[in-house]
Amino acid sequence: MNFSERFQPIRNGLLELLVLKVISKHEVYAADILRALAETEFKTQEGTLYPLLSKLRRDGMLEYEWRESEAGPPRKYYRLTPKGSDSLTELTSYWSHLNDTINSF
Repeated sequence: MNFSERFQPIRNGLLELLVLKVISKHEVYAADILRALAETEFKTQEGTLYPLLSKLRRDGMLEYEWRESEAGPPRKYYRLTPKGSDSLTELTSYWSHLNDTINSF
């Protein structure tokens, strides 16, 4: 098992946090999110991102708006809902707490 396979469950769990962080900065469409993650350990594919965006929307954390595009068909632009902002704050705080706990050993 290589390094990336071994830690895949941790990476998947943190992907939600990072997607919320990217969307919290400004309204984005899926390609913006993929670009933001592309040069990181969290590089992902559309086949992973779209189901996560759908889940976050169903959970009330995201909403979207269709906008016309100069480069093709209309695009969905995502933004956080108040519930999504609260969840991001909670996840960020929990991640900080986990880091502090791990670093204390």
